[in-house]
Amino acid sequence: MRKFLILIAFVCCSLVLYGQVDTVRLGYSVQGNVVDAVTGRPMESVHVSVPGRHYATVTNADGDFTIKSDQPVPEVVFSYLGYRTLRQKPSGGTLLVRLTPESMPLSEASIVTGDPREIIQEALERVRDNYSQNPELLECFYRETVRKRNRYIYVSEAVSRIYKTGYDGTVYRDRAALEKSRVLLSQRRTDTLSVKMQGGPTQAVTFDVVKNPEILFNDEELSLYEFEMGMPTYIGDRLQFVIHFRPGSREVEWALYHGTLYIDRELLSFTRIEMSLDMSDSAKATRMMVVRKPLSLRLSPRELSIVISYRLREGKSRLEYFRSTMRFNCDWKKRLFATAYAVVNELVVTDVREPAVPIPRAEAFRSVDILSEKAAEFQDPDFWKDYNIIEPTESLEHAIGRLRRGR
Repeated sequence: MRKFLILIAFVCCSLVLYGQVDTVRLGYSVQGNVVDAVTGRPMESVHVSVPGRHYATVTNADGDFTIKSDQPVPEVVFSYLGYRTLRQKPSGGTLLVRLTPESMPLSEASIVTGDPREIIQEALERVRDNYSQNPELLECFYRETVRKRNRYIYVSEAVSRIYKTGYDGTVYRDRAALEKSRVLLSQRRTDTLSVKMQGGPTQAVTFDVVKNPEILFNDEELSLYEFEMGMPTYIGDRLQFVIHFRPGSREVEWALYHGTLYIDRELLSFTRIEMSLDMSDSAKATRMMVVRKPLSLRLSPRELSIVISYRLREGKSRLEYFRSTMRFNCDWKKRLFATAYAVVNELVVTDVREPAVPIPRAEAFRSVDILSEKAAEFQDPDFWKDYNIIEPTESLEHAIGRLRRGR
């Protein structure tokens, strides 16, 4: 089993802006807000794309988005788990997008029958047919944040590229590299206990469990789980098998996962994978999450959850989105109260580059690298104008401004 690679350590905080490399100028953009048509609530992580182009992004926690293109945008497509896919034309102002929950056109009995383990096995056998066998170079936007209680103490954002070989069982040439990024760290002395995350954008490569089956889908791991069919749902306009999994009764030395698999009913391709580390044994969970920490620091894990989603494009499923959330409490042995930390890493594929040029080893971001330590000075105030990113939420934007002022 792979560890999630989190490093708890003392850090000397500083503010850094850095980056390099140019890209095609994205001179056209559409802004908007996505809400649930029934409740009116903002919808987070809705996939937003330009049809006929590779450009994409996702909505933030407030439902806001900005999608950019190098050509005029005639239409924008919105899709989300359990909702009808919506295509909407830009109006010249800020779009208000209302997504409607998808009603189930088939009876429960006609679509939930079947052995869930057999469905998973067949989906695994079809990976070579359903996923690209050609190498791809993906442009991505990556963000990692750390909150101490309810206050941000670390924010980093990066434009990166990921090179992925075909889904043929080989992963040794899959790599990520930074292009431009910015890192902001709290200056408070009380925040010197921080979280340094190894892996950065390479986590989306490591936890692509369809391509790296040793994490979840190898024969040994599958035998440790129990599976149960759930109520089917739609992702976009495609009907999905829903399969829940949980640890079985067999005892192992490492922590297992609870989760849900969404498998395309027609193609039997994995569309979305949700997995949360079992926290029933704190010692096992800690070993999975922590690489190194001070001896006098006590850590109590509360959550490690991962979401990976894939999008069907030109007949093949491709990596679309990755998100991990970690929550834990830390306290020193001489202190009475523990401090709660929350760490969120998020990556969205925003473009597909041609040609698919491999990333040289010398340029690759390694799994042991830490984003805040890979900084180089960067001073271009127009940096973010030429890339598709995830719009920051109001609270995150405020946190970045406050961290800058505290420099």
